[in-house]
Amino acid sequence: MLQTIKRDWFSNIRGDLLAGLVVALALIPEAIAFSIIAEVDPKVGLYASFCIAVIIAFVGGRPGMISAATGAMALLMVTLVKEHGLQYLLAATVLTGVLQIIAGFLRLDNLMRFVSRSVVTGFVNALAILIFMAQVPELINVTWHVYAVAIAGLCIIYLFPLIPVIGKVIPSPLVCIVGLTIIVVALGWEIPNVGGKGELPDTLPVFLWPDVPLNLDTLIIIFPYSAALAVVGLLESLMTAGIVDDLTDTTSNKNRECKGQGIANIGAGLMGGMAGCAMIGQSVINVKSGGRGRLSTFVAGIVLIILVVFLDEWISLIPMAALVAVMTMVSIGTFSWSSIRDLRKHPMSTNLVMVTTVAVVVATHNLAIGVFVGVLMAALFFANKISRFMVIKRKAEQTDLTRYYEVIGQVFFASAEKFIGSFDFKEAIDEVTIDLSHAHFWDITAVGALDNVVIKFRREGTHVNVVGLNEASKTVVDKFSIYDNPEEVEKLMSGH
Repeated sequence: MLQTIKRDWFSNIRGDLLAGLVVALALIPEAIAFSIIAEVDPKVGLYASFCIAVIIAFVGGRPGMISAATGAMALLMVTLVKEHGLQYLLAATVLTGVLQIIAGFLRLDNLMRFVSRSVVTGFVNALAILIFMAQVPELINVTWHVYAVAIAGLCIIYLFPLIPVIGKVIPSPLVCIVGLTIIVVALGWEIPNVGGKGELPDTLPVFLWPDVPLNLDTLIIIFPYSAALAVVGLLESLMTAGIVDDLTDTTSNKNRECKGQGIANIGAGLMGGMAGCAMIGQSVINVKSGGRGRLSTFVAGIVLIILVVFLDEWISLIPMAALVAVMTMVSIGTFSWSSIRDLRKHPMSTNLVMVTTVAVVVATHNLAIGVFVGVLMAALFFANKISRFMVIKRKAEQTDLTRYYEVIGQVFFASAEKFIGSFDFKEAIDEVTIDLSHAHFWDITAVGALDNVVIKFRREGTHVNVVGLNEASKTVVDKFSIYDNPEEVEKLMSGH
């Protein structure tokens, strides 16, 4: 236990402290922007980011991952806030947390096994594109000073690490934000800054119970929103956890992450914040800045609330162009450039799944829809591929009046039609043997196909022997088949 605490919290103190500071600075305009998307006061997003980051640092399953208010979640809240107000949003946030905890106990994190690598790659590429697109408005209808600051920021981010010793000690995004803020203030340039995004809160969050009636009507109103928030939140969090796993070459507890996200959202809702989840952009910033442990997430949350409450006058001076440079770095680092090079090498089905996932996520700005479409396409391609491996052979030693068919491969909904079409029902023969020793029957469609074959032969007066079923297939066939039930077969053969 003590060893785990030491590893997760104190094995990388300097790196986690500096990375947490960088993330806190990057979280402020993001949280304000997401609050605006959800049409609530900026402090709702800032309080949420503080609460979620601090709580998830203790209860999350992926050390070093940043969770806070996010755009994907904010988009789902707009209608609820418009029609029912902030208090119902807070209640929906608490219910979102409860549903996520239930998902953790039901081990729904195991469903991530069905998300293929091509879907994950598409998800990552789409997020990189969305992160970059979110920066574009900051570069439209502005003076040349903004472009100068943004370009200077990118130069600092990529060139500062090349400086011996100091370049490896201090995260370049932190140098970019602090250095450019000082320069812009010193030069007196009036360019968009964090203060222009909205008024920062001047008090710490306090505990408050959502002011809504505790009855069935309230539950009917908030449940659809909470269910959608819970699904999107877990989906983004688990996929981000997988990405951080890859970046750090470590593993994480996905089930604990489900429960942790739920606890964090309950805390956010009871402290006046909106629902949130893991953030791939800030998580990548954290990792790239040297953050690895829970301390980095905790520091990000604590520093965030200190900055916006006690140092709001200074924080409001940070030029948005400096943060645009940081987020552009995140976008470039997040995008899987190898996926472009691999388009020639990978199968067409894999490329289609990846590109479609990207297109749907970017078009809808909804991660859940994009991933669902990607998973569905991957499943269909997989089913089609597996169905091709089923073959039926006619043995050479058959006599004129007998036939011996050997079925090899997987029989299920995608190969059932091919299974039926492989038999010749019009031959004038007395007996047919269907050997299933090297076949596997998966579903009721496969069982129905077997029934269909047996009945077609019997209608032609041919006796059918079905042999060689393995135990798993036999269980399915015994439960759903009618080919060895004379009464049922007789009904079908007579047309009833």
